[in-house]
Amino acid sequence: MDRRSFLHLSLAAPALAMTSTAAFAEWNPRRPVNVIVPYSAGGGTDSFGRALAESAEAALPVPMVIVNRPGSSGITGATEAAGARPDGSTFMMTSSGSLTLTYLLRHTDVDPFDSFIPVAQIGRLTTSLMVPMDSPYETLDDLVAAIQEAPGTLRWAHTGRGGFHHVAGQGFLNAAGLEAQDVPFSGGGNTRAAVIGGQVDFGMIGIQQAAGFANELRTLALVSDTRDAFATEVPTFAEQGYEVPLISSPIVVFAPLGTPDDVVTGMQDAIEEITQEQGFIDSMAERGNAPAFLPGADVATVLAALRDDAAPIVAGISEE
Repeated sequence: MDRRSFLHLSLAAPALAMTSTAAFAEWNPRRPVNVIVPYSAGGGTDSFGRALAESAEAALPVPMVIVNRPGSSGITGATEAAGARPDGSTFMMTSSGSLTLTYLLRHTDVDPFDSFIPVAQIGRLTTSLMVPMDSPYETLDDLVAAIQEAPGTLRWAHTGRGGFHHVAGQGFLNAAGLEAQDVPFSGGGNTRAAVIGGQVDFGMIGIQQAAGFANELRTLALVSDTRDAFATEVPTFAEQGYEVPLISSPIVVFAPLGTPDDVVTGMQDAIEEITQEQGFIDSMAERGNAPAFLPGADVATVLAALRDDAAPIVAGISEE
C-alpha cells in the first residue's frame, strides 16, 4: 500500500460533537498537559509527539505541550519525568525500546518497569534489513549464504551500539548462527547513506528510512510479526523461515509513579481518541509511520517480552 492510498483510508472515528468526552468523567485537566520527550526536537521520536500534540484538541480540553529534554540517550528527560509531580500535569513520551535497552546495558536509575506507569502506545519503530540496490544479494537467503561462506567478513551498519536497531540485527545474526562485523553510524540518515554508498554490505535501520529511496535500496526483511502498512511488499524474517527476536521500539506515553488511576485512564482514553483522528493519521503517514495504539496494560506485557528477548543479546554485546 502506498502512502497516498493509506491517507485516503477512512480510519478515523466519526467527528465528535464535543471536545470533552467520557474520558474526563473523573479526570478533568484544567492546566496544559506537558509531555516530556527525552530527545531533541526534529528527531523521529519527537515527530510522534508533535503529531500527537497537534491533534490533541480533539480529545483534551486543555493544550498538550511537548517539552524536549535531550541528553544521555534519553535518560536525562526520563529522570526529570520520573521525578515530576504525579498530578496529571506531566507525562513522558519516549522510544520505550531504547529506554529498555539503555537500562539493560547501563543499569540506569530509571526504567520503564519500576519508574513509570505505562499509559498507552501510539506507534512503533520497526527495524528492517536493507542492502544497496546494486548488491549481489537479492534475497535474504542470498545474504545468509554469503555470511556463512565468509564468517566475520561482511560488514553491517546500524545507528549505534546498544540501540534497538543494533540489538535487532545482532538478534538476527545470533538466531541464524552467523558472524558479521557491525559498524555504528550516527542516526538513521547516515546509516542509510552508508548502505547506499556501499560502505557496508547491509544495514539494520528503520523501515521508514526506505521511503523515497526505492531506486537505491532493496529491503530484504522486516523484524516484525506483521508486514509494514506502507512497505507491504517487504516480508518479515519469520515469513522467510528465520525466527528472530522481535526487537522493536514502541512509542509509549508514560506517567510518573503515583499518578492516580483516573488520570491514567483518562489520558489513555484521550490518546486512543487522538490516534483515530485523521489529522494524526495523515501526519504519521507523511513520516512513513502508522498509528499503533495499545492500552497501558498491553504495553506492559509488550515491554516485558521485549526485555526478556533482548536481555541475552545485550549480555553478549556487553561482553564484547
